[in-house]
Order: sequence, then C-alpha cells, then structure tokens
Amino acid sequence: MLGKAIIYQVLPRLWNTSGRGALKAGGSLVENGSGHFSSIDDNVLGYLHDTLHVSHVWYTGIIRHASGANDWVKGEAGSPYAIEDYFDVNPYLADNEDARMDEFKLLIKRTHAAGMKVVLDFVPNHMARSCTPYFGGKDDSSVHWKPENDFFYYPGQQLQLPIETDYKETTARASGNAFTSAPAETDWYDTVKLNYCDFRTPTWDKMLEVLRFWCSMGVDAFRCDMVELVPREAISFLIHQIKKEFPDTQFIAEVYDKAGYAYYAKEAGFDALYDKCGLYDTLFSIVRYNNADDAWYSGTEGITGSWQFLGNLQPYMLNFLENHDELRIASDFFAGSAKNSFAALYVSLLLNTSPFMLYFGQEVGERGMDAEGFSGLNGRTTIFDWWCPKSVRDIDNYVHSGKGLDRTEAATLKKYSELLAYSQEDIIRCGGMYDLQYCNQGSEGFDVHRHYAFLRAYKGKIHLIVANFSGSGTDVTVHIPAAAFEWAGAANPKDLDIKVKVAAHGGKIIKKL
Repeated sequence: MLGKAIIYQVLPRLWNTSGRGALKAGGSLVENGSGHFSSIDDNVLGYLHDTLHVSHVWYTGIIRHASGANDWVKGEAGSPYAIEDYFDVNPYLADNEDARMDEFKLLIKRTHAAGMKVVLDFVPNHMARSCTPYFGGKDDSSVHWKPENDFFYYPGQQLQLPIETDYKETTARASGNAFTSAPAETDWYDTVKLNYCDFRTPTWDKMLEVLRFWCSMGVDAFRCDMVELVPREAISFLIHQIKKEFPDTQFIAEVYDKAGYAYYAKEAGFDALYDKCGLYDTLFSIVRYNNADDAWYSGTEGITGSWQFLGNLQPYMLNFLENHDELRIASDFFAGSAKNSFAALYVSLLLNTSPFMLYFGQEVGERGMDAEGFSGLNGRTTIFDWWCPKSVRDIDNYVHSGKGLDRTEAATLKKYSELLAYSQEDIIRCGGMYDLQYCNQGSEGFDVHRHYAFLRAYKGKIHLIVANFSGSGTDVTVHIPAAAFEWAGAANPKDLDIKVKVAAHGGKIIKKL
C-alpha cells in the first residue's frame, strides 16, 4: 500500500516549453518540437514537491516507442504504449540523442534529490509492430500459437490495417486487444499482443529482465498497463520476483473489473489499484449530470456505495480525477471549468487514506480543449502528437519566474496547493472516515443527492468535510450523531447540528466542532 502518496503524472514530451510560438495541429517534431528530460529541471521538481506535495512522479512516454518515422503509428508522435524497445528511452527526449540514457539517469537523480520517487510505465500486454527482435526474433510464424512464441500469428493471412499505409505484414500478428488479422480503427492496431499463457513461457523471463533493467537504474515504481489482459499467473510471478530482488519496488495496476480488486491487491502483490470503475466513475456521474432532472439517479449517495463495496480494500485504491485516458475535469465535456471541479476534489483527495494522482496541468485547470491533430478536440490532452498545452507553458514560466499564471490558474493552483497540503496531515493520512450521509436525510438544506458530508478523525481530532456538488451556494445543517463522536473517541459523545456555508461546486473543512 502506498499510503497517502501524491502521484503526479507528466509526459515530458509535452513539457515543451522551448518557446517555438504557435503550434501546428498535426505538426511534425521539426515544426512543433518536444519537451526534453532537461525540461523537468530542479525548479519544476521543487514546485512539484513543495507546492503540490508530490511524493511520486510518473514519467509517461519514456521507454522507446514507435514514432513518426513509421506511417502506421497513431498521430505524428505515436503512442507511448506502442513500445519499440523496452531497454531504451526515446531519443527525442534527449538534448544529445547519443547520451539519452545518461540524461534519463540524471532525471532520476534530480527527482530523488528533490525528495520524490520515480514511476515508469510497464506495458506487459503489447508492443509496437516495429519492435526489436529481442521479442519475436525466434518465433515460428507458421503456427497461430505455440508456447515458445512471443506473438500470435495468422499463417497465410496478410495484415489489413484500417488506415492507408505502406507497412506490410505478410504473416499477420494479433493486435494488442484484437485477435484478428484485420483490426478495426478503434483497436490498438499499432501494437502486437504478447504471449504469456497461464504457465511460464519465454515471454515471462524476458519481461522479468525488462523490470530488472529499470529497477537497477533507480526506478522506484511501475504503473502497469492493462494488467487484466495478461494472465494473472504471469503478473503475480513478475511482481513477487522483483520484490524479492528489489524489495522497495512499488506496483500500480491499471484495472477496471472491480471483481478482481481483491486478487490484484492481496495475491498478485500490487501496492495500488486504479479505482476508475468505483469512485472515479461515481464522481464523474455526479459532476457531469448534477443539474439534470434525474440527478438523483447518479447522486452523491453513490459515494457511500463506492466505499462500502471496497471494504478493507480501500487503502489499496488509487483515487484520481484525471489521467491520460480520461477527460480533463475542467473540459466542456466534464465539469466545464476548474472551479466546478472542487467538490469532487474534496471527496477524491480527502475521503480516505488512499493515494491520489494528478495529471500535469490539472492543478491550474487545464481544459484539454485543444485540437492537437490525431487526438482532435475531445476534452483530453493528446498522447499522440507533438504538442504542449498552454497551461504547461504557464506553469513552467511560473516556476522559473514567479509569473505566467492568469487569475483563474492562480486561484486553482492555490486551492490545489492548500488541499494537497491538508491531505498530508495525520488526520487524512492515517485517520478513519465516518460517512454522515445516512443521518442527514432530513437535515435543513441538505440535499442527499448533491451534498456529501463525512468526518475524518485521528487521535482525538475530528474534522468535518462537506462537499457541495450543486450549482448554488448553500447554507446547510449537518447532523452529527452521538455514535459518530463515540466512534471518534470523543470524551462526551452527543448529537450535534452544525450550520455550514458551502460555495457552489465547492467544499468546506470544519476543524473545530
């Protein structure tokens, strides 16, 4: 378990602050440029640690992936999840391509010196079609499958890609998420699926070498991509073996099936699991639809159901409001503005002792409303294009000069910084949570579909936190039963009604009850 870690996900490629001026949608590397390892300098790292209280930096898109030189990649830059060489870093991230590995080692060293751990992607399910012969170089492509093969083949069938390309595979291989020689446009057609089986194959040992390589370089943790597509036996083997050799290594699972949470946390050995299909989806529904006539259907009572489902698995969950796959919460497709996201932040960050993840630019209200090229205008920040969100340039300017943020960005950063600092207090890092939703059904002004109230308590301290997901400010009475004070260890537990004023889409913390 990671405890109340704060994980900051950043794509160094997109920390592109070279000042090239206006970016071209669908532009090339020459036209738009790229961020470098050196872009994440001491000023940036100091900002992450001191202002945002970050404990782990997840550097996305480091391991060498297929890029614009191949006409079958997605976008001009290509997907960070179409790995070409597991033992190399992307040359475009280096100031000197020939010294790229040394430059990455310096980034690791800088991150550690700033008091933070380094998280790297581990992509075990699939590789780029242009992968090095370390994988597949000795395969027998005359059969669909055999244990010794790294990939799955379609003998006698050519690959049919859903795009115009000069790329040829005379013996098609299965794509990362599609067992077919003709993947669809929505499939991961830029990748090939790796063969593990539910018993030890050569692929298991090759992936073990990959993890050993990065651990020996100083990487502290791995965010493991789409682990549910890899046999459980293989994932468990890899994690347990690495933890024997590198005991402090941490693993984070991208998982979506809640029925599998217990296995991945308790048996496979993961330290944290995405709670995407639990708390994230619940908060998305509340924020996105809270002004709809049927808002009761997706109201705040769902938060109670989310934590109750988890039971003793709660400490293993990784909470978040954004990542590279999801909508920017300030986008037109989600909350509409950063200000409208604060109620969700109070809950996601402060409800429990679980780690919390930010996506770079989120802390100043990045809206993801650029039409960058392949990604299009979709409320997300592209992972496929040469780009840089304006918010990132503003942050970089701010951390180097103290200027650069507009009024809205500065106000958003102030709120994030305050709440992230509060999240590091013992009452949030170590304390228990008491849900007050059930006992406020009839409280004055309390809307059980749009308001949410809970206590955090630790060693005699009791704090009340109230989140208001409605579009109107409210004066609400919160009833705290004697049983809650008894649970918290108060000396003379008794019922209490407390009036709280909460801004629209906001939250309030009451430290003195």
